[in-house]
Amino acid sequence: MFKNVIAPIQAWLLSQGRCVGCGKPLSKGKREGHIQGTEKVTCSCGRIFIYNPKTKSYRRALIEEV
Repeated sequence: MFKNVIAPIQAWLLSQGRCVGCGKPLSKGKREGHIQGTEKVTCSCGRIFIYNPKTKSYRRALIEEV
């Protein structure tokens, strides 16, 4: 039940370009080049995201991508 409440909030934060943990803008995070034209973004709180510049969207990084 807890996941059913949190998941939509996290999806909304990612659609706004904000970290799901601390709410800071991901545009201010540390950026590194990544595979296939994507960027690895690390927030100040330590969470890692993948940014796709073609679709201008963020997603949480998989374990393999860290």
